Amino acid sequence: MLIREIYPTEKALYNSVISHPQQSWEWGEFKIAEGHTVKRLGFFDQSKLVSALQVSFHKLPVIGQTVGYFPKGNMPEEEQLQALRNLGKKEQAIFIKLEPNISQKIGNPSAHQDIKQFLSQNQAVPGRPLFTKYSFILDLSSSEEQLFNQLDSKTRYNVKLASKKGVQIFENSSEAGMEEYIKILEETTKRQGFYAHTPDYFRKMWQIMGQSGILHIFNAVYEKQILVSWIVFVFNGVLYYPYGASRREHREVMASNLMMWEMIRFGQKMNCHKFDMWGALGPEPDEQDPWFGFHKFKKGYGGDLHEFLGTYDLVLAPIWYQLFIKLENLRWKYLRLKTKLHL
Repeated sequence: MLIREIYPTEKALYNSVISHPQQSWEWGEFKIAEGHTVKRLGFFDQSKLVSALQVSFHKLPVIGQTVGYFPKGNMPEEEQLQALRNLGKKEQAIFIKLEPNISQKIGNPSAHQDIKQFLSQNQAVPGRPLFTKYSFILDLSSSEEQLFNQLDSKTRYNVKLASKKGVQIFENSSEAGMEEYIKILEETTKRQGFYAHTPDYFRKMWQIMGQSGILHIFNAVYEKQILVSWIVFVFNGVLYYPYGASRREHREVMASNLMMWEMIRFGQKMNCHKFDMWGALGPEPDEQDPWFGFHKFKKGYGGDLHEFLGTYDLVLAPIWYQLFIKLENLRWKYLRLKTKLHL
């Protein structure tokens, strides 16, 4: 098998063989705009591209080395891991964080153990997650009527209520739409006391991805006021819900409930076969968890809870890696303390 870097002229071909927006060519360009180095490798059987991967390398201050991030890639196997090692060494990476796009429905017999054993035999150790390990995934192949009947009774009631109250859902995937999202997000984070990406992060995202057909911005409007703004992705037949923000006003009209239902309808309109809701708690969620309400909200839409393989660090420089982990643990302790003080 031939392994080589992907050329810019192969953008469409590259996108056709990967399965997640965070592996897309456009997402890589977004990471470059943020100041990171991005490398794309293609795996060719003779002249046919059969798989590909994209890794962003993030430079560490002072020491000059890097950390690689390979989110939502394909099934890890020996050829891929060796290619990642070679790439990481060229980029002076201490390790490359792997978060494969491999999941299974909760309750199914585990097929992950063999993969985990393979990774551990290849110097990949469990790492601190950047992506949640769980997500609700909804099969969109049923009819609209069947999907609506899959909603739990409270969710169905709230969707009908929002519609009856006059909430309307509009797409505004423009630069102005992104600015409105940023404005509402700032209100949300201030109210709820959590950290989010900066306005510059979302502005760059729109500049790179706004015309790609991947990124869509929707607003829930009530009495001429935007109450809820969401960013969703559509990529290779899958709808994703990564970012959302809401105002505190008029929560009684259940605008978010109608928004989620309309996203399901939008996914079908875009010929998506599934809807990945981008994060959930595990099968036995703690009701005291600050994200429990969000988990419960998504659960009401009838998707199956899936567990992903998890997060692994492919270690390339063991001594530097141990030092990095110690410093990272200290940083997270500081951030948790800062959050508590903020609350």
